[in-house]
Amino acid sequence: MQLSGILEILHTKFLSKRTRDKSEQFILWIALVSFIIHLLFIVLIQFDFISIDEPSNLLKNPIAAIYTPFSFILIYEVYLLIYYLPKSTSTYISKQYEIIALIIIRRLFKDLSDLSLSSNWFNIKTDMQFTYDLIASLLLFYLIYLFHIQRTKIYRPNENIKDHSSSITKFINAKKWIATALVPILLIIAIYSFLDWSIGVFQSTETNHISFKNINNIFFEQFFNILIIADVILLLFSFFHTDEFHKVMRNSGFIISTILIRISFSVSGIINTILIVSAILFGLSILYIHNKFDKNLAEEIEKANKIEE
Repeated sequence: MQLSGILEILHTKFLSKRTRDKSEQFILWIALVSFIIHLLFIVLIQFDFISIDEPSNLLKNPIAAIYTPFSFILIYEVYLLIYYLPKSTSTYISKQYEIIALIIIRRLFKDLSDLSLSSNWFNIKTDMQFTYDLIASLLLFYLIYLFHIQRTKIYRPNENIKDHSSSITKFINAKKWIATALVPILLIIAIYSFLDWSIGVFQSTETNHISFKNINNIFFEQFFNILIIADVILLLFSFFHTDEFHKVMRNSGFIISTILIRISFSVSGIINTILIVSAILFGLSILYIHNKFDKNLAEEIEKANKIEE
């Protein structure tokens, strides 16, 4: 069997519409069950049926139970990111932005369980974190909305597509290989991260504190490392397809945006929020300038063609 045939089989198995629909149903059921289990644990702890020394706020407040099903939904969003990778670069990038925005929303549920309602709101770290995340979620929602608008404004100049069909096919196949390879990597990282965190929770009080402190970074910090590598490989393969300056700038800018998101996992507080907002703002600016450049280039080509006629 040829390599292209193996690629199609694996791609269909991992990233077909049928697989996507089945994965969606599976994740939704897991999210529902996990929400009920999390609520049950909180009830059992509150009525002293289960005794845990210094339980996390995630096990005290019923609002925090929303955090668990949201985590599984985020895993499915990562799968969708991989699903759209071979289809559209801009859609793939927008999915990255949607994921980090949903991580902020998920963090809000955790922030709500940590709130200390008092007159010293601006002096309490957890209350300030909630404020940062609340503002950031609104900003990110609007920036992603603008990014989606710009995605629909990508200009395609009238040119002989057949002359580029070979390079386009190679580039699409490269994206399919990368996407297909990312699926098992996604599963391995998800399982490893969950097991590693679970073991850390039950080891000691100090480890438990650290584990819950870094809970927002579980899985996503490692996965965005992989995404950076995948984005760089895509950039290199894109040179086989085109060496146009504005497209190289766009693809390079998207990598920088992904790196900023990855760096945001290494810090907390307002710096974390600033890095995330800056990453999406930078990606949006890159796409906006790219579209302006592309439109102007298309108009120049059209004018040149009319003069030749």
